[in-house]
Amino acid sequence: MDAPLVVIAGIIALGLFFVVLPVAYDAYTQYRRTKVVTCPQEQGPAEISFDAPRAALGTALGTATLRIKSCSLWPRRANCAQQCVK
Repeated sequence: MDAPLVVIAGIIALGLFFVVLPVAYDAYTQYRRTKVVTCPQEQGPAEISFDAPRAALGTALGTATLRIKSCSLWPRRANCAQQCVK
């Protein structure tokens, strides 16, 4: 009875290790860097940083949701609609 459960647990662990973790790591390294985008409201450049751990977890689970962690325009535009994410 224990042998099939061990095999199933091993297959799940291998799937996590070789599929989910590389996808999450790739998303994390992609979204941890600061990016320069054009702000649709200001019509000018803005430096933004994404919430990289949230993006990595969402990508690994198949529901990537990008949230901006910081923006160079936020003291004035703190409640923007974050349309620059698209």
